[in-house]
Amino acid sequence: MKFLSDIRLLLLAIWLGAAVFFIGVAQGAFAVVPEREIAGAVVGRSLMLLNFGGMAIAVILILTSMIGAARISTFWLWIERFLLLIVAAACAVQQFVIGTWMLSLRVRMGGPIDQVAPDDPLRMQFDQLHQYSEWVLMAGMIAAFIAFFIVARRKFDKSRTTDDVYDFSKEFTT
Repeated sequence: MKFLSDIRLLLLAIWLGAAVFFIGVAQGAFAVVPEREIAGAVVGRSLMLLNFGGMAIAVILILTSMIGAARISTFWLWIERFLLLIVAAACAVQQFVIGTWMLSLRVRMGGPIDQVAPDDPLRMQFDQLHQYSEWVLMAGMIAAFIAFFIVARRKFDKSRTTDDVYDFSKEFTT
């Protein structure tokens, strides 16, 4: 069970790290790449990978939360599952709803977004969807962050054991 908790924590940490890294990649791409359309393509592709990874990791973590569930506080277990569901939903909404609408708007604009007037209704709708995309990503990251600490708390919960939590010699014993 300890090993499974370690793997679950690692998966959450990987996705959170990827999300934070994505934010840096997005800012860097628009700062460095001379054509904003190319930078947008790089960011869109990176976001797609982040979203599919987030959905997969959330589903895996929800499924693995059922292993040994009898020994875990029901309240915290359901809070964790709910938070993981938020992560999966945030990634799915970003990918399949917001991303699809933004792509549709880009096609309807018929050219580079920067060449469309800022007061154009399509451009304003695109900018608003972009803002929603940022908020949805942030909601997923916050949910994953809280879930990370719930899983970590369970791993080091002193009420379940009288062992010293800092005695690493017993980490892989049964």
